[in-house]
Amino acid sequence: MTASAPKSPPAIEAAIFDLDGVIVDTAKYHYMAWKRLANELGFDFSPEDNERLKGVSRMRSLEILLEIAGLRLDEQSKAELAERKNRWYVEYIGRLSPSEILPGVPEFIGGLRRLGVKTALASASKNAPIILENLGITRLFDAVVDGNTASRAKPDPEVFLLAAGRLGVDPCQCIVFEDAAAGVEAAHRAGMYAVGVGSPEVLRQADHVIPGFAGLDPAVILELASRRQTRCRAQ
Repeated sequence: MTASAPKSPPAIEAAIFDLDGVIVDTAKYHYMAWKRLANELGFDFSPEDNERLKGVSRMRSLEILLEIAGLRLDEQSKAELAERKNRWYVEYIGRLSPSEILPGVPEFIGGLRRLGVKTALASASKNAPIILENLGITRLFDAVVDGNTASRAKPDPEVFLLAAGRLGVDPCQCIVFEDAAAGVEAAHRAGMYAVGVGSPEVLRQADHVIPGFAGLDPAVILELASRRQTRCRAQ
């Protein structure tokens, strides 16, 4: 009996993007709002402290902030503080304009779409629709899954699996672009190929790392992912 040839990894049919740090740098606005809240509570909140909040939900971010301060509050008080922080953040991002889209992003996503690849945004942010509208790039995504839909924070894979479901694409055929280690882990747990956007040291678990999208050829990334996506293969 002749042994059958090993099956090739499935072709990439969808690209899923995180928002903060991948499409636009809204992290600075989150930091401004959290720092403002910390100062009102009587303590400082450093950029190093802020690194712990990357890719984390709003309530978990607040809990980390309170842990740093050594404060224990009831649930109602925490909800009020989280809402206050969000009001400030929404005020800040209301000033966003298309000029703040990270270099090469529209061109790269547009290139993927011309190649027939479906695109989705998957973010823990509950303000993702507002941000996309202010940036003028809502049209670049076939689906948007955000903190209003997903209930579990990364590294849980829920947000990516929901995005794949909305696109009608098997997770094995998805590539994820993430700037946080928790996001990379979530992509892998979903069975997806993970491209880290940023520092190779921080994103060392990613399948491939890029510094950004400027000048990046979508076809090259798709070929790389299609050849190396081995977490699940065509049945």
